[in-house]
This record gives sequence, C-alpha cells and structure tokens, in this order.
Amino acid sequence: MPTWDSVIGYEEGREKILKRLRLGYPRFFKHPTVERLFENARTEVAGDDEEILVLPTRASVQRAHRWIERLTETAVRITSFNGLQVLILPARLRSKANEYWRYTGEIVSSRQAQDFLDGNLRTGSKSHLVVRSLTKFTGTSTDNTFVFSSGMAAITSVLRSLPGLKEGKKTLQLEFPYVDCLKVQRHIGHGVVYLNEAYGESFDEALQRIRQGEFAGVFTEVPSNPLLRSVNLELVSQACADGHTPLIVDDSASGPLNVEVLRFADVVTNSLTKWVSGEGNVMAGMAAVRDDSPFAATIGIPLAQDMEESAPLYISDAEVLLSNIKSYPERAAAINQNALELATWLSDHPAVAQVWHPSLTSTENYDAVRRKNGGYGGLLSFSLKAPKKTPKVYDSLCISKGPSFGTPFTLVCPYTQLAHYREIEWVEACGVPANLLRVSCGTEPAGTLVPIFEKALSLV
Repeated sequence: MPTWDSVIGYEEGREKILKRLRLGYPRFFKHPTVERLFENARTEVAGDDEEILVLPTRASVQRAHRWIERLTETAVRITSFNGLQVLILPARLRSKANEYWRYTGEIVSSRQAQDFLDGNLRTGSKSHLVVRSLTKFTGTSTDNTFVFSSGMAAITSVLRSLPGLKEGKKTLQLEFPYVDCLKVQRHIGHGVVYLNEAYGESFDEALQRIRQGEFAGVFTEVPSNPLLRSVNLELVSQACADGHTPLIVDDSASGPLNVEVLRFADVVTNSLTKWVSGEGNVMAGMAAVRDDSPFAATIGIPLAQDMEESAPLYISDAEVLLSNIKSYPERAAAINQNALELATWLSDHPAVAQVWHPSLTSTENYDAVRRKNGGYGGLLSFSLKAPKKTPKVYDSLCISKGPSFGTPFTLVCPYTQLAHYREIEWVEACGVPANLLRVSCGTEPAGTLVPIFEKALSLV
C-alpha cells in the first residue's frame, strides 16, 4: 500500500486494490498457503452455503465453537481434518469466524499449512528452546515463561487465566492500546473499562476502584501503541497489590531489552513477531509471569496448558524464531539510535505538530522501567501542522510502507486509517489524530532516515 489512496481503497474493500494484495499481516490477511489449506478443507468437509475455520488444536476449535454459538445463537459443528481441526458454520457467519482468528491469534501458520499440504505435518516442539532464549531477556524462570503462536494468543491466554474472569468481572485498560488488545477484552472476556489517559482525577478514581478489587485484571502497554505513552507503573502496581488484582503489561512497542516491566507487573506479554524476531518472517508471542508474583501459580498453570493445547508455536516457526533471536541485541542498539535521532529531528521540524516517542512522551514513567543499558525503542509517531498535507508526505516517503513494526528495514504507515478506519471520530476523541503517521525504524546506517523524511516534508 504505497499511497494514501491505496490504504483507503483497502479499508473500503475496493476490488482494484484487493486484487493486487499478495501478502498481509496473518491475523488480518491469510497467507496464500493458508488460503489453500482452507480451500482444501472447505472442499473436503463443508456443504453448500457453509464456511470453515481451520484451527491448530482441539482446544482452540472447541473455544471457537462456544464463542460463535454464544454470540450468534446458531449451531455450528466441529470435525477433524487430517490432524487439524475444522469449525463448520453457515456462510453468513464467516465474519465471526474471521474475528475469532484475528482476536485470539490462535492461527495456523503458513509453514504449518505448507507442511500439511505437502503431507509432512511435523510433530514435536521446540518451544522449550525458545523459552530458554527468552529468559535471558526477561529474567524470569523457564517455569514461568510461555510461548504461543502469536502475540494476541499470549494476551488471550493471559486474559482467560485471570481468576476474576471466572467471577464475571470486567478488566481495566489503562491508556490507548493497540486496537485488538482492547477488542479481545471486550469480546473474549466479560467486557472492559477503558481509561484513555492515566492521570488526573479519572486516574485517581481508577486506582481506587483497583484497590477495591473491582477488576479481574489491569492491562496496559509500556509504551503504548501508537502514542508511545507510559503509565506510572509503580502507582498502578501498588493499587493492584492492595486489591489483589493481576497487572498485565505488554512491552511489544519497545521490547524486553529496553524495558523491565516485571519490576512492577505480574505478567509481561510480548509480540515476538516484532522486535525480538526482527525479520517479519514468523509469528510468535510470549507471556512471562514474575516468579514472586502472588498469581504465579494461578495464572501460570493455565498458561502452561494453553501453550501446549490451544495455541502452540509450530516447530518450524520455533526454529526460525530461534535463529532470529540471536541478532536481537545488535539490532536493538541500531534501531534505538535511529529512532532517537529521527524523533529528535522531527520534533524540531517546522512542519511537524507533535512527535510521540518515549524520549519525548511521559519519559519519567518510561525511565522508571528502562533497563540500565536500554533505549527508547524503534517506534515513533508524528502529526503535521497541516494535516491535509499528510497524504502527500506519505506518498512521497521513499521507504517501505506497511502496518506492522519490528522489521530490519524502516516502515511507515497511516496508523489511524489502517487500524481504526471505521471509528475515526472515537479515536480522535481519544487524542489520536486521524492523519497520524507511525514509523518503525530499522537498522539502516546512521543518518540514512533524516534525509528521506526531510525530502518528503519539504513538500509541505
């Protein structure tokens, strides 16, 4: 999607744009190999006017079955398909099946699909080796570190494990989060109370409600995506301890080499797809429970079960991730420097209205969990003083364009348009500009990025 118009065309479902798309983020846009798997299953097990959802395990398909029947009050059924599990439902419910795939992240990867189609579906697991590698960054024990098929699968598993969820309690979300982190609490949990900005009287009231034990869990991101803000984790952690409420922090936007949120959090989640993998060629997620957390057992036991039974990391994906992890420290250092340089330069540019980056945004709260040798991460966002000129600037940027982050090359996207196209007014009311541009800095040589942005911004 190299132009602003192509982004809008994708969101509006224009055939001309959709036909040209070959690949996309796997939870939103199924890989061609996964589509072939789905087509084979559809031909084999579905009838006329029926749709299917292929899932990796019996546990995941049973949960999808219960979720869709509860939402739609329509009977659906399950069948096996040569080692994978298939949910069969009326064709009119296809969007609900896609929502489950998207929100929970319990997906069949393209490598798993290819092996299935080739008749070489692999068994076994190398998740324990991934866990061992991750503990070098998280500081947690291997017994309290868990890996999944995606970052959203990790978050979904943590959500399901919360003791208060069984009592029907809602969760609390602090700060504007990545789109699906809010949606999974709303649609998979018992609902969510959302506080857009974690300061002032509303924040004080939220802390009091946490102390009273009102919520099943408190979710936040450090830093948040796309506004790169951080809450005062020490205050939230103390309130959670008083209310015996788990605190769950996602550090995907910065990465575990930069921040140590388990100083205060009970659980940290991370989309390993992003900075830890760093190549944009594998999906995976992590949840790590603080070893001395009072919830280590109550949350850890169901996480261990889900890691094996609901959203296991396919062995071929684990192998790729293990290879990618080796270069994470070197990549992180270069990316941190590039983002800091670009954020500083943009903040002084006369055409730029605002820059969001942890070095500029709620820095004190971020620094409270920044590691001794950690940086401010590779993600930043900015808006223009003349918002209507944003499409022209975006079209003129001579760098890769796409919705993810954490690749070795720099990526830019009109984040609000891609993630919230059908709820722009609500998002703007939350302080996120409609024409915000989000940048994921890569490992390009120092000084490469500023001239690229300077040339594009000269058109304003």
